[in-house]
Amino acid sequence: MCMRACWLTASVMVSKKFSGRLPGARRFDLVLLCAALGLAGPVSAQAPEVGIYTCTDAKGRKLTSDRPIPDCIDREQKVLNPSGTVKGKIGPVLTELQRAELEAKEKAEMEERARLAEEKRRDRALRVRYPNKEVHDRERLEALAQENLVIATATLRAKELQEQRVVIDRELEFYQKDPSKVPALLQRQIDENTQSQAVQQRFIVDKQGEIKRVNDRFDAELVRLKQLWQLQRSVAAPASATKSP
Repeated sequence: MCMRACWLTASVMVSKKFSGRLPGARRFDLVLLCAALGLAGPVSAQAPEVGIYTCTDAKGRKLTSDRPIPDCIDREQKVLNPSGTVKGKIGPVLTELQRAELEAKEKAEMEERARLAEEKRRDRALRVRYPNKEVHDRERLEALAQENLVIATATLRAKELQEQRVVIDRELEFYQKDPSKVPALLQRQIDENTQSQAVQQRFIVDKQGEIKRVNDRFDAELVRLKQLWQLQRSVAAPASATKSP
C-alpha cells in the first residue's frame, strides 16, 4: 500500500512540475523521488508478481486482490491470469514456531530415510555373509569356541594364582603370633596375588557374559535372516516357474 501511494504521489508531483518531460522520465527518477518523500521501501525489494490474487481467509471469506492479500498471509494464495487460470501460488508465510516445527519434521523424515537406508545396507550384508543357515551356525560355533578358549586360558591362570597363594599362606603361618613382623616382600606378594586373583575373576565373568552376548547377537541375526531367506525364495520361485517348460 505504501509503495502504491508513493507512485501515485510521485506521478502527481511529476505531472504537475515536469509535465513536459513526464513521458521520458525514468523509473529510477521516480524511485529517488519516493525515497525523498520517505514513502518508498528498499529499492532492491522485489515487486509482487503481476496477477489476480485469491484466497479464502480464516473466516471463510473468499478474497480477491491485485496484490498479495494480508488477511491470507498464513495460508496459500493463488495467482490467476486474467483468463482465470492459475498462474502460480505463494505462501503461506510461516511464523518462527511453524518454521521450527517444519524443520523438526524435515529432520525426522531425513533421519528415518537414513535409518531405512542403513537397514537395507545391513540386510544386504547379512545375505551376502550368510547365504544359508549352515554358514550362520558354523560361524556361531567358531565365535563361541574362541570365547571358550579365552575363558579356559583365564581359568588356568586363576588356578595358578590360587596355588601361589597356598605357598604364600604357608610362609605366612610363621608370623601368625606377630603379624607386624611379616616381611615387606611377603606382604607385597600377598597384595599382588590378591589383586591378580580379583582381576582374573572379573575377566572370566566378563567373558562368560560375552558368550551370552554372542549367542544373543546370532539369535537376533537368525530371526532376520529367516525373513530375508524366505523373501529371497519367494522372489526366486516365480522366476523358476517362468523358465520351466
